[in-house]
Amino acid sequence: MSVESPFAALLAELPVSAHTVSVRGSETRYWVYGLDDAETTVVIAHGYRGEHHGLEPVIAQMRGVRFIGPDLPGFGESTAMTGARHDIAGYAAWFGDFVRALGLDGSAVVLGHSFGSMVTAYAVANGLVTTPRLMLVNPIAAPALDGPSKIRTQGTVVFYRFSMLLPERAGRLLLDNWIIIRFMSLSLMKTKNKALRRFINDQHHTYFGRFSDRRTVVEGFEASISTDVSAVASDISIPTLLIGAEHDLITTVPQLEALRDQMTDAALHVIPDVGHLIHYEKPREAAEFIIDFLGTGSLAAGLPTAGTTSS
Repeated sequence: MSVESPFAALLAELPVSAHTVSVRGSETRYWVYGLDDAETTVVIAHGYRGEHHGLEPVIAQMRGVRFIGPDLPGFGESTAMTGARHDIAGYAAWFGDFVRALGLDGSAVVLGHSFGSMVTAYAVANGLVTTPRLMLVNPIAAPALDGPSKIRTQGTVVFYRFSMLLPERAGRLLLDNWIIIRFMSLSLMKTKNKALRRFINDQHHTYFGRFSDRRTVVEGFEASISTDVSAVASDISIPTLLIGAEHDLITTVPQLEALRDQMTDAALHVIPDVGHLIHYEKPREAAEFIIDFLGTGSLAAGLPTAGTTSS
């Protein structure tokens, strides 16, 4: 039985519609949140092995901004790309084509979370998409193997590469192993709120196994450790919002500060008492920074959703 989202009531206040568009051989499913006449549209790239649901807690906190959230090719309900590797270059090219296919190039603000921060940063830096502003949540600011959990990352590298050595069915079962996913989920959480912890665990168990095939998910992982946002930071000159976490296991605060300093026009906000799951544990705080950065929209009326203010 799935766990009800603590953010369901707020999200239910927004109009939501699902659509499909063909981009680079991927039948890409995407969701539109909010009114079509909103002053600002934000297009999202989600994290590795996630899908569009992940950022819904942040979207639920906001009013007056339209969000478009696709499932990255090979994840969720989107099919894999054909004739292209699922690496950062491939995803960045797909993202630019996706934005253009919706007629939003040059007008929509771009937001990337975690793995999506690399996809969107590369797309912007290499001119694959044009946007007035860029927002990166839990950005990957330095090489993964240089992060605060480098030993754990090295172990994860072995895990994914080993999965490719097994027969197809056995490899997929390993990648979707309940214990592995639970360990990952627990290692990323910082909140002590029991209801929120149950919800986060349920999200990971529900969606982390929704990938098209083993090769795609392993290619995606190799992409996630192959580079980082800092590699293209100096090529990003548009106003950029960085929302980082005090206890992120992937990127340290000094690395976030270094990333900010590499960019021409970047502002950094570090949220305390949270790790790599800002979108689940501190969505209202993230929404406040986004609204201030955009200069439009407002917070949903009412008190913060249960669990978002306790760590």
